[in-house]
Amino acid sequence: MDLFLTYQMITKSAKYAIKAVIYLALKTDDQNRILVRDMHTEVSVSESYLAKLLQDLSRHGVISSAKGRGGGFYLSKENRRRTLMDVVKVIEGEDAVNACVLGISSCDTDNPCVMHHLLGPSKMAFNKALEATTLASLVDGIPEKHPIFPL
Repeated sequence: MDLFLTYQMITKSAKYAIKAVIYLALKTDDQNRILVRDMHTEVSVSESYLAKLLQDLSRHGVISSAKGRGGGFYLSKENRRRTLMDVVKVIEGEDAVNACVLGISSCDTDNPCVMHHLLGPSKMAFNKALEATTLASLVDGIPEKHPIFPL
């Protein structure tokens, strides 16, 4: 599987959301929350756009948030069991995950486009990897001081 090619199968927004979730997985828990203004530089996303992405993820239960003093975004133990596919589906939408890589609405297994047989297996493998990867497993074994950021 060509990882560069499959990496192009998700939108920039989904990539930003994944980067933010990695950051939350490394830096937060139920007791330690973070504000968008304190993380947007580290994940290389504008503050307003990151806020929109995180609000969407929170509204769908992929990440958690708390308002007021000591509030912010975080990953609970339950959130950490969610998968990368959960993140991508919230940001891109359910239909986009299974859509033709060329954007042809009539493309499917019964009526494949010219690229379907070439890219279909890679896309399926990529989607399976997203489904199998929990948010917790992304950061398992990474030391807290690992130089992963800025992304």
